[in-house]
Amino acid sequence: QVQLVESGGGLVQAGGSLRLSCAASTRTFSMYAMGWFRQAPGQEREFVSGISRSGGYTNYRESVKGRFTISRDTAKTTVYLQMNNLKPEDTAVYYCAANAAGKVLVAPHKYDSWGQGTQVTVSS
Repeated sequence: QVQLVESGGGLVQAGGSLRLSCAASTRTFSMYAMGWFRQAPGQEREFVSGISRSGGYTNYRESVKGRFTISRDTAKTTVYLQMNNLKPEDTAVYYCAANAAGKVLVAPHKYDSWGQGTQVTVSS
């Protein structure tokens, strides 16, 4: 398993931006597909975005398309989620996850390693 540490969450007004980072402690970072998930109180964890091993393929849930951008830096073993035009419904704990099979999948149980999460709160 890979140790993942998220950062960058916080409180922002609607329309604002945040950039989440997820640092992975592994020398084989390029072998993992990476994903961002979120979980609001009382709700199930949901897929937000994913990126392939090479970064050449990305996937987003419909509600964040055009607002969020996922990227990865192999040299820094870090994956990012740039979030623009944030909305109150984006409020949740955001989690980073790694898939050792190297596939961008939307089901949380397909991911092997998880970070501790970072809170994102968007006020109206």
